[in-house]
Amino acid sequence: MATAGSLEGGAEREVGHLPVMAGEVVETLAPRPGSLQLDATLGGAGHAERILEASAPDGRLLGLDADVAAIARSARRLARFGDRVVLRQANFGQLAEVAPAAGFREVDGLLLDLGLSSYQLADVDRGFGFRAGGRLDMRFDTGRGRPAADLLATLEAGELAALFRRFGEEPFAGRIARTIVETRRHSPVETAEQLAALVERAVPTPKGRRTHPATRVFQALRIAVNDELASLEAGLAASLVLLRPGGRLVVLSYHSLEDRIVKRFIATEQRGCVCPPEVPVCVCGHQPALRSLGKSRTPSAEEIRTNPRSRSARLRGAERVAA
Repeated sequence: MATAGSLEGGAEREVGHLPVMAGEVVETLAPRPGSLQLDATLGGAGHAERILEASAPDGRLLGLDADVAAIARSARRLARFGDRVVLRQANFGQLAEVAPAAGFREVDGLLLDLGLSSYQLADVDRGFGFRAGGRLDMRFDTGRGRPAADLLATLEAGELAALFRRFGEEPFAGRIARTIVETRRHSPVETAEQLAALVERAVPTPKGRRTHPATRVFQALRIAVNDELASLEAGLAASLVLLRPGGRLVVLSYHSLEDRIVKRFIATEQRGCVCPPEVPVCVCGHQPALRSLGKSRTPSAEEIRTNPRSRSARLRGAERVAA
């Protein structure tokens, strides 16, 4: 996708497409001519375009996105690559089924960029950005699931607080949840602007704070609405099936919840036996499936200067090893 996954720095002010750490992504994937690549989070297709250029003249790419608008934009942007590109509207949690059905049974590279795109942030009807004037929706695929406004209207204070703590690591989760429940007794909380203003009133804002106080709440709602962490785990598991030996997995994450899942997955799949320490003899039969490509990487100071939304990005890579 195009930008960092948080809503920091007034990210909804303008629409533009700056793929995060594009050079590092292509360097880590190392696409070659004739290779098969999979971009499971197209967004604005900035990464996909770079990958196709690097794998010219005959490398092919399967691009997925749950957002139908992203598929339409990507089709226009990537039209010059002709039949080297295959696009599907699907969530990356569906990789194991969608990729083989599209003819990509074994691939040389798989990219998961877990950030939001600038287009989504700027769409007032989606509710991703703090200043969106439309209904608080937050669904990537607007044809499935419950909008965020429905959760705010129906969950009890304890349930909302648990959601904000689990998916947003929000220290003022209880106070914010109680404020939402109290507010909706008089008027529904239905727009992003309403929710952002409500959180601003509910929590203290330290002087000099760089991020909006509602950042963690918006993150938590978006993760819950789209079941993002479960989709991430499914997408990572699918990489073990889809990547051929020597194939590369690259993941861009934007908050600690995502990064912990990715870090733990790579660490586990690097190991052989994963039996508990108290088991004297291995009974799991687990074999190493991945080789880490080194420590995580973050954007350069220059990239952060030109694209402040990238500052929370963290890139991890791994290579599939032969069974």
